Amino acid sequence: MLNIVRLIIACVVLAASIAMCVFGLWGWGILVFFIGGLILLTFFLNENMLIAQYYLRKEDTVKSEQWLLKITDYEKQLYKGQHGYYNLLMGLIESRKAPLKSEKFFKKALSLGMKMSHNVALAKLSLAGIAMAKRNKREATILLQEATKADTNKMLTEQIKMMKGQMAQMDKQQVVRGGYRQQY
Repeated sequence: MLNIVRLIIACVVLAASIAMCVFGLWGWGILVFFIGGLILLTFFLNENMLIAQYYLRKEDTVKSEQWLLKITDYEKQLYKGQHGYYNLLMGLIESRKAPLKSEKFFKKALSLGMKMSHNVALAKLSLAGIAMAKRNKREATILLQEATKADTNKMLTEQIKMMKGQMAQMDKQQVVRGGYRQQY
């Protein structure tokens, strides 16, 4: 459903609840007011994204992807503040299937912006992992530093430490002729 349609329906339902209260139907007016508030809440928080986040936390990426794919045109169906989060969720799901293809989603999420700093840190940490997979140590280092700065709540410190350890291992490995890795 288009987001503007939700807003119009919420306004109509809220107006109906006020009319019911004016005519003395207080019980029904309050009930309809709560229903209108719920519809208005779905304007700001899309139910498909909430359910997709739930399944992603339970690590069920198949169901999470099914719920996200129900959003056909995210620019029309979502509030503008959710566009970055949509791309972040799509990037997280895509990174489990094909990590190098998820880079565009994370970059788009960062360009659209996100309000919560730990989500910005998560996107930058994921981009650092992709840069490491591409053997681009300089970009990975910069992204890890930015992720550390953005992680104000210290929710991703363990992952950042693990990524720095992997980067140190990357220094020790060198690809020699024939494609075999040799450690020094």
